[in-house]
Amino acid sequence: MIRKTLAVFALALALPFANMAFGQVERFVDGTHYVTLPVPVNTRDPSKVEVIEAFWYGCSHCFRFEPLIEDWKANLADDIDFVRLPAMWNGLMKIHAQIYYTAEALDAVDIVHEPVFNAINLEGNRLQNERQIGDLFASHGVGEEEFSRAFNSFGVRTRVNQAESRMQDYRIQSTPNMIVNGKYLIATGTDVPTQQMMLEIVDFLIDRERAAL
Repeated sequence: MIRKTLAVFALALALPFANMAFGQVERFVDGTHYVTLPVPVNTRDPSKVEVIEAFWYGCSHCFRFEPLIEDWKANLADDIDFVRLPAMWNGLMKIHAQIYYTAEALDAVDIVHEPVFNAINLEGNRLQNERQIGDLFASHGVGEEEFSRAFNSFGVRTRVNQAESRMQDYRIQSTPNMIVNGKYLIATGTDVPTQQMMLEIVDFLIDRERAAL
């Protein structure tokens, strides 16, 4: 009788802790904090968990998100594949996507990514034509011919068109958005009030996907 009483008492003590653990696992809820895409999108490296940041250089929210993203990236594990995806639903955004893929083609993303954000969001330079964009690249050491060749290349235009198609696959309607492993879309809103919380949800979903690899 004493053993049975002790067992019941131990179970009663354990239940609250079990519920706390369960609550932690379910801290973020599908349909509230993130959305599961109806059709998963293939990732570029199935051996890793892919995390995409959908952004626009002209988006002030993306501009403020960038320092958080950089801090978060600094601690990424080797099994995470981080990808930037320029969002676009008008002509200017398509030009800005062309900026990103030109920088990528020239291996200059680390050099011009922040200056492009600064030019648009702090300096009032909308970077809306090739001359303005070329001047910015030139100010960071990229030659005029080299820039023009990449900016107008078939490869860069192809990447822009592919990104535009991907954006529709991910059902992106605002920026910044995050997509985890081609399955989950996260955006700020009523139930995700801060960009820091977005990244917490990303980490939560990374752990889920990592367990499934």
